[in-house]
Formats: sequence, C-alpha cells, structure tokens
Amino acid sequence: MPRMNLNGVELSYLDQGAGQPLLLLHGWSMSGRFFQRQVDALAAGHRVVVPDFRGHGESENVLSGHTVEQYAADVHALATALGLERPVVLGWSMGAMIAYQYLELAGDGEVAGLVIVDQGASDFIWPDYPEGVFTAEDLAQGNRQLQTDQAGLASEFVDLMLHEPNEETRAWMVEEMLKCPPAIAGSILLDQTIRDNRPAIASVRVPTLVIFGEDPKLMNPAAGRWISEQIPGAVFEVVGASSHCPFYEQPDEFNALVTSFVAGLS
Repeated sequence: MPRMNLNGVELSYLDQGAGQPLLLLHGWSMSGRFFQRQVDALAAGHRVVVPDFRGHGESENVLSGHTVEQYAADVHALATALGLERPVVLGWSMGAMIAYQYLELAGDGEVAGLVIVDQGASDFIWPDYPEGVFTAEDLAQGNRQLQTDQAGLASEFVDLMLHEPNEETRAWMVEEMLKCPPAIAGSILLDQTIRDNRPAIASVRVPTLVIFGEDPKLMNPAAGRWISEQIPGAVFEVVGASSHCPFYEQPDEFNALVTSFVAGLS
C-alpha cells in the first residue's frame, strides 16, 4: 500500500478503481484491512480509497494527534491530495464519528453522502442516552486491560464484533488490532468514547444511509434507527446474521446496499 506524508505523519492508504469516490473509514484500533471484502466489489464501479488512521494499520505510529478531529483532518488532507471530488464517506464504528467531523470540516457541498455503519450517537452511557456501550468504570477497566493484556482485550472485542466468531477470523483481526500500540489505542479510545455526536447528527443535511447488524451484542440496531430519524431522508437498513461487522459477515448484502445508495445520488 502507498504512503503519503500529511499533517506530519506517514499515512498508508489503498486507492483502487474509478468513478464516484468512496472513502471507507475503519474503527478503533483497526485498519483498512477490515474492508477487504468491499474493495474489489465496490471498486468495480467506484474509486475506493481506504486509509489507515495515524497510529493504526500500516500508518506511522506517531504519539500525538490522536483525536477524532485530527483523524478527520488527516483524511480530508488525503482526499484533497488525491483529488477526490465530493466523496461518499462511509464510517464504521469510530469511523462514523470521523465521518461526522469530516462533513463538518469539508462542508455539505464537498460530500456527496454519508454511510454510517453500526455506530450509535455515543459510546458513552450518558444520563439521557442509555444506548451507549461504556460507563466510566467500563472505560477505566478497558484501558487498564489495554495496558496489561492488549491481546486479550482485542480477542474479547472481536468476539463481540462478530455474530459467529471463528478462530481464523479472530486471529487475523486481533493481529491487525495489535498493530496499534497501547499508548495510542488508549488515547483515541478515551477521546472517541466520551464524545457525544448527537449535535453533529442533528446537523447532517446530506443523503445518508445507516446500516446496522441485526445482532445487538455490541451495538443495538435501535441506536441506528434513532440516527436515521434525526437526519432528513435518511435510510435505515438492518443486515441479518451479523453483529458489529455487517460488511464482513454479509458482504454481498452490504455491498449491494452501498452500491444502490450511491447510484441513487446521481
């Protein structure tokens, strides 16, 4: 994969295909490799760009800049350098938070559409938002385990992400997550978890598709339906037999939903 120096960091990215640009943004401590079942299928009719965020995957492990805003700025700098015109921004998990920030940074006129994949409005359980995933103690405990047993935490997290975990898939996903050093993973975990995206969601005015896995063991589809109800004209889809990774567990259905959504934008 090529690398480009942007905002003082070497970012790794994949750039394949031609046509309407699609930016695929991965989740916390993961990488663009998680979209391996999307690239060829979507690149058949689109230009697919998949970056690794700073400190993730094959990108440089710098010890600063690990905030959602900075990741969005990095992605925007990459899109600008590659000459992407009005991309559709697809964000999965933490990538959805980065997608909202990208939209705020670029403006509605520079984004053709959003695809939000299995990410609620916040990962934190606020007094008025019980749909979150973590309490303060959960976050503290997770960070402690990240510092002492990163592989164990990654394995537990993968089992939550998959509807039907298997050893082969768990092994490569954990291996990919371990490329993100604990110091980096802990910094961005804190920043993304305590973020409340409800104000950002309320301001979205570009065409939006929200896709959730049916299995609620990590994210409840009800959180996705709520998002779709806040955005005018948004479409909500639930993919059966999948948990947090509907794009990996049900790639044909997922890719068809994205392809149909993008086709409807033109």
